[in-house]
Amino acid sequence: MLPKITDMLFFQLAASDDKTDTFDYRARIMDMKEDNYLVEIPINVDTGKMKMLHLGDELSVVFVNENGLRHYFNSHVTGFEKDRVQLIHIRKPLEHEITKVQRRSYLRVPASLEIAVQSQEHAIHFITHTIDVGGGGVSFNARPEAVLQSGWSLKCWLLVPYKNGTREHVRFEAEIVRIVVQENGTSQVMAAYKKIPDLERQKVIRYCFEQQLEHRH
Repeated sequence: MLPKITDMLFFQLAASDDKTDTFDYRARIMDMKEDNYLVEIPINVDTGKMKMLHLGDELSVVFVNENGLRHYFNSHVTGFEKDRVQLIHIRKPLEHEITKVQRRSYLRVPASLEIAVQSQEHAIHFITHTIDVGGGGVSFNARPEAVLQSGWSLKCWLLVPYKNGTREHVRFEAEIVRIVVQENGTSQVMAAYKKIPDLERQKVIRYCFEQQLEHRH
């Protein structure tokens, strides 16, 4: 079942990894379109202060149905609209995307971006390209001479290009969660962010959002 107009949504920005059981903000659904809900400016449930959102912000959302059961889905900000008050467009989930269990996830897109990888502890430093990127982590290719292991911590610098021609360097620390060795000896390395400032994560999310819009068009 999907939320409907006048239902209250509770959510938090997906970057707030340290409070996965707490939904910090609330906003009522004021209208809906085919692919989006139009919600009020969110209000912090503790302080009552408004929270301004940005295009592409990732959200983890919960709502309560008429039987009192909590349902979860992931969404992101798709636009804004000014009526009598400002309304925020967030992506409407599909029926099968709504669950009874909270699932923290981030938009992830295929991308071949330049990334510098370093491990001072294991004397490794190389430049390669990503396979995909997202708000929760990245995966990249590694040559046979780059010996890596699951659980290792890495310092990374990612070069992110935007549609307007600008580029940003995103710095973060990541942990290797899985390595798949290919027949030619190269490896596909999947890494999750371990330490990443919110501003840096938002740079990646912005890139993912631009790519998703291009794909839809």
